Amino acid sequence: MFAYSIRRIFSLIPVLVGLSLIVFLMIRAIPGDPAQVILGQLATKEAIADLTKQLGLDQAWYIQYFNYLGDLLTGDLGQSLRTKSEISNEIWPYLAATMELSFVAMAIAIIVGVNAGIISAWFQNSWFDYVAMVFALIGVSMPIFWLGLMEQWMFAINLDWLPTSGREEVRNPVSAITNFYVLDTLIQGRTDQFVEVLKHLVLPAMALATIPMAIIARITRSTMLEVMRSDFIRTARAKGLRMFWVVYKHSLKNAIIPVLTVIGLQTGLLLGGAILTETIFSWPGIGRYIYEAINYRDYPVIQTGILIIALIFVMINLVVDLLYAAIDPRIKYH
Repeated sequence: MFAYSIRRIFSLIPVLVGLSLIVFLMIRAIPGDPAQVILGQLATKEAIADLTKQLGLDQAWYIQYFNYLGDLLTGDLGQSLRTKSEISNEIWPYLAATMELSFVAMAIAIIVGVNAGIISAWFQNSWFDYVAMVFALIGVSMPIFWLGLMEQWMFAINLDWLPTSGREEVRNPVSAITNFYVLDTLIQGRTDQFVEVLKHLVLPAMALATIPMAIIARITRSTMLEVMRSDFIRTARAKGLRMFWVVYKHSLKNAIIPVLTVIGLQTGLLLGGAILTETIFSWPGIGRYIYEAINYRDYPVIQTGILIIALIFVMINLVVDLLYAAIDPRIKYH
């Protein structure tokens, strides 16, 4: 398995290089001049030309790309055109915010989705099965931006149970250590801040979890139904094993591979697709960071942000592949 892992990691290099080229070219196709956006509409042509030269945007695209690729190989993520700060110094808080939101959303999606799918398969054609699958269909079809706005209207404005936006209480800010606020508040023993951070997480995490939760529930139900019709399940039930153990130990273990695949894909998609949720809930994550960079034509930030998300996505898929062998001994990697 170690040799397989090394081969997979090396195979990611051409994928990431190709992706960096595609992103580089697509960003240059965005209408607008970064120098014009930075200096404003009243800037003179001479000032715009001077800034364009300073930023290296007057060079041929392939020279700009190879310069960018060379910087990446040395660990230099570049400098933001907007803030003039090193991207490596300012991107981590945004990335940590998105990772925290995505992991909480995925935990909700897995816990609710897997168990809903199992119970639906266990009690096939029952009222729970019909209700769960109807909600799963609604969850897949429901736009995240509409759900987010409805959550704010119901739970934040009408009921006043939860905050509408942000990661923390403005009057009681968290002292960042790892920039994972849930972890930071626990490390510092700040129970009051921990509760506030969880309150701020609830609405965006639920909105973000809806689609993967619905997909996981439907896939789990489908695979569980197939496994529960197998001969070894009938044998286990004939031996007098309790139905709970038959379902959760024998059936789930044999049905988990397709579910695990979906979980891996959805986790990667959450990291890259959180921009709508982050915008609605003013969540300072990587999605908003890239969105603001697009508005300012901040090429280095856009390129780096997308490349980091792509790297995380492919690494998650590698971990999922390795988990296959850990779960199913019939799968061997050489």
